[in-house]
Amino acid sequence: MTPVQRLRQLANVLNFSTPLGLLVAVASRCTVSNGPRGLLIAAGYHWKFPHAGAFTLGNVILYRAPHGAAGRDPVLLGHEERHSSQYAYCLGLPFLALYGIAAAWSMLRSGNPGLKNFFERQAGLAAGGYVDTDHRRQDSPAGPRIEASA
Repeated sequence: MTPVQRLRQLANVLNFSTPLGLLVAVASRCTVSNGPRGLLIAAGYHWKFPHAGAFTLGNVILYRAPHGAAGRDPVLLGHEERHSSQYAYCLGLPFLALYGIAAAWSMLRSGNPGLKNFFERQAGLAAGGYVDTDHRRQDSPAGPRIEASA
């Protein structure tokens, strides 16, 4: 592990987000194993909330997939790892409230909890399985500029 990954791992233990992740993993009867870069893979998550193929609590990544299949998609794993870093810089459990606010804002703006969510965008929409349907140009709040031909 790199020093930054060790720091993230320590921060997420001290800010209680990884212990919460382990508590949820044990309570939901997941199989927990060591993953790459200081992450823990919890396989077989079956509770209804949240409705996602994978989600992160501290350095614990909980997958609906069974043991052996969980954590095999490097793109999704990278997306969830970025959420792990977000827990660290948001000082742990406050991330849950901040994420909830960002998801609500995204729902108001797009009808989807991820598309306009700062944390999902920072973690990579496509990597998290989101389809970005906002095709407007980013350089103009009104969208693409239409120029008349001369």
